[in-house]
Amino acid sequence: LRIDFREINHRVLGTQRLPTAVWVDTLEDALAMLDKSGAADRFRQIIRQTQTEQPSLAPWLQRRPMQAMELAEAWSKLLAVVAWLQNRPRPNVYLRQVDVPGVHSKFIEAHRGVLSELLELALPPDAINPAARGISQFNTRYGLLDKLPRIRFRLLDPLTPFLPLRAEPGPFAADITLDAATFAMIDAPIRHLFITENETNFLAFPRLPKSIVIFGSGYGWDPLARATWLKQCLIHYWGDIDTHGFAILNQLRGHFPHVESLLMDRATLLSHESMWGEESDQMQADLPLLDRAERELFDDLRDNRIRPNLRLEQERIGFQHVRAALARIVTARGP
Repeated sequence: LRIDFREINHRVLGTQRLPTAVWVDTLEDALAMLDKSGAADRFRQIIRQTQTEQPSLAPWLQRRPMQAMELAEAWSKLLAVVAWLQNRPRPNVYLRQVDVPGVHSKFIEAHRGVLSELLELALPPDAINPAARGISQFNTRYGLLDKLPRIRFRLLDPLTPFLPLRAEPGPFAADITLDAATFAMIDAPIRHLFITENETNFLAFPRLPKSIVIFGSGYGWDPLARATWLKQCLIHYWGDIDTHGFAILNQLRGHFPHVESLLMDRATLLSHESMWGEESDQMQADLPLLDRAERELFDDLRDNRIRPNLRLEQERIGFQHVRAALARIVTARGP
């Protein structure tokens, strides 16, 4: 330490020499006082390694030195992953196939956030898909393969061939899961498509001619939208009678405008008062793709005009109502 002094004249004590400032003249001295010499050496090593292997990442180290220190043990692996993708832009492989010595797919998954920041600096623009954003779309953004979304459905007609399959006679219809791309290529004489969000309803759905039932996935209909042949089907969506049920219906209509709701009406709600429950987190947005009756019921639910946070879950609806509603559809629209 270096201390600056100045002299003062005190009326009682006389001339006095007092300290005015204390200086730490070198970075090494400051680091030693803070007990950070080892950390500084590690950071210098990170800088040297980065300047040698990936100089384009130097700006990231300037912006995030503390995060770099937290990642010190993983830094060499992160640089290796960046180099691998630099040498193989948009490789079109799964993470499991990224063959970097000492690096496994779970390491990459765990560090997608920082890798995204590094890859934005290290990769050329044509190696990055600008339409894919966020950690959930890491693979798509950098040209890696994602697990294909899957669609689960049951055949409801034992006489309708579907791929090389036929539904077996009896109470159990084939329960099939296909990736969305394969499902989109299906060519089968299907007239009715039903979608339900409840697995028990999905499994218990009655047999119907030329029909299938899909186990819904809540919000997110992009995988199903690939199947353009569904535009030729009569589609019915059966969700909970609550604000989120109508929001999911509204979103589905963004892909298939002709979708009709099933057992999501005021009469069904009022006839099951003893089965009413409570929706914990209501949807507040407007839903422009609902028809007039659906919108009026949605507004009543959202604005708590019937009862606060009211909902009727689909599995609480008597099954005789389900059979009656399906019979009306077949009668009105034909098998």
